[in-house]
Amino acid sequence: MRGNPFDELEEMLDRLSRQVGEGMTSGGLQVPGSVPVDVADAGEEYIVTADLPGYETDDISLTLSEGTLRLEAMRTHETEYAEGQYIRRERTHKTANRRIRLPEPVEEDEVSAGYENGVLTIQLPKVDSGEESRQIDIE
Repeated sequence: MRGNPFDELEEMLDRLSRQVGEGMTSGGLQVPGSVPVDVADAGEEYIVTADLPGYETDDISLTLSEGTLRLEAMRTHETEYAEGQYIRRERTHKTANRRIRLPEPVEEDEVSAGYENGVLTIQLPKVDSGEESRQIDIE
């Protein structure tokens, strides 16, 4: 008897997601409109570093929900130049976003972020699991 086709589709999408993720970590794949990030496991926390040159702090939105960090940045420019008209206009409205699935739960109330010189750094402390192992009594 054949398995559930939706299970097969989900497995295929998971495999594709892993392949795309591996391509991005090696620097070989950059999706237009996505934000280049580094995700580091620093033992007790994850550190996410994202390049967002040209954005202001107010242009950047970070949300964390169900183990996924969502980063969105939107930059808008005035439509008219205050002292004349544009001869060339290449710096226009720009939106960038990225979703990062975290491998383990994090302490959502203790997440912190800083933005300096176009680089956003997010610190995500891992959930303290207590002891790594515990003795189980046999009755």
